[in-house]
Amino acid sequence: MSVKKAYQSWSEIYDQNENKTRDLDLLATQSILRTLSFDTVVEIGCGTGKNTQWLADKAKSIIALDFSSEMLAIAQKKVIQNHVKFLEADISKKWKIEDEFANLVSCNLVLEHLKDLSNVFNEAHRVLKSKGFFFISEIHSMKRFIGSQAKFEHILVESYLHHLSEYLNEAEKLGFKLIKIDEWFDEETTNPPRLLTLLFQKK
Repeated sequence: MSVKKAYQSWSEIYDQNENKTRDLDLLATQSILRTLSFDTVVEIGCGTGKNTQWLADKAKSIIALDFSSEMLAIAQKKVIQNHVKFLEADISKKWKIEDEFANLVSCNLVLEHLKDLSNVFNEAHRVLKSKGFFFISEIHSMKRFIGSQAKFEHILVESYLHHLSEYLNEAEKLGFKLIKIDEWFDEETTNPPRLLTLLFQKK
């Protein structure tokens, strides 16, 4: 199923259905980012506002992007602070955000839907201020190897496997410094990790 069609349909139940990846992403994001200070944020893949509300309580200005108008409509009903702006956008193209706007770019559970990571890294670097942070939370490649990926009602959503080396190589090209890397497991730690998180900093 195409990504856009899947998330259009998924939006109605995304917050209610059982979703271990969504829930673990929320935990991981808050665990990593709560130690950082940031006034301005670009949130990539805001979806229904799962992380947006928490970010809004910490930041003074947020631009939240998603390609699904249906997901954004739900997020806008949940997150009504004036300092949060929602935009429908294709993140594989240039973002309509000024240079050096953000202290933080947060990218959650969207990169698996992109074949090429380079534009997201380039745009994140462009919109970040010096010393700004680029946070990524994604499905772990080991989880993908055993067949786990985004799915809506048992129908697989278009996605691509990205290895750790891809993230690190893209970051190295732009001079991003790796600050922290973590693997996140379900309760059953004998299984492969579900999520990979990476925290980079712009020099």
